[in-house]
Amino acid sequence: MGLIRTVPETGSTNADLLAALRAGERLTEGDWLVADRQTAGRGRQGREWFDGAGNFMGSTVVRLTPGDPPPASFALAAGLAVYEALVPLLPDPAPLRLKWPNDLTYAGAKLGGILLERQGEALVVGIGVNLAQAPRIDGRETRALAELGPAPDRDLFAAVLAASFATELERWRSFGLDPLARRWQAAAHPPGTPLTVAPPGEEPVTGAFQGLTGDGALRLRLADGTVRVMHAGDVFFAAETKPGKG
Repeated sequence: MGLIRTVPETGSTNADLLAALRAGERLTEGDWLVADRQTAGRGRQGREWFDGAGNFMGSTVVRLTPGDPPPASFALAAGLAVYEALVPLLPDPAPLRLKWPNDLTYAGAKLGGILLERQGEALVVGIGVNLAQAPRIDGRETRALAELGPAPDRDLFAAVLAASFATELERWRSFGLDPLARRWQAAAHPPGTPLTVAPPGEEPVTGAFQGLTGDGALRLRLADGTVRVMHAGDVFFAAETKPGKG
């Protein structure tokens, strides 16, 4: 585990690390940048993300090497890292679930998210977790750990997450995708869960979750019994607002 640097406020921790990489700065794998507040935080596909004080908002860099699994698959490892950091903090961890491709939910409500962005041979991994307060997201229920018990100390959580992340990074590199996908599926919503997936630029598709492919893509069983493989897209549970045309 490396150093954890905190700043009172920034636009986006991911944007800061990406800019440093573009400028040729040699960022050390294992170091983290954590912000008390973000003024331009963002989620997947350019969405704004909540800047709530007391929450965890941080980013780190993974240095890609020739022997690594496909970079996109690291989203599964990052999700497991957050999952493992959260389990000891919950009075009842059973409702905590991973949701493809990069969300964590508690009893179906969004608790945190992950954003991966590549710059050359580096992967910037941004993580946000609702420790103290939850944002309002149209069509989606959200939740914070403070609703389940005392809000964890942000700095303590950062240290636990950094250690968990380092462990999952080593497992990703050492053991590959098969055990990673099995562990991820064990922590995810069960097979058969009704989902609607909105692939980029396409109409939403509804079906039932059928686990992951060997490379970490989503398998969705359609009403006619066929299975469609999804490599990207927004995923909605049945109770959530369905997306419009992509």
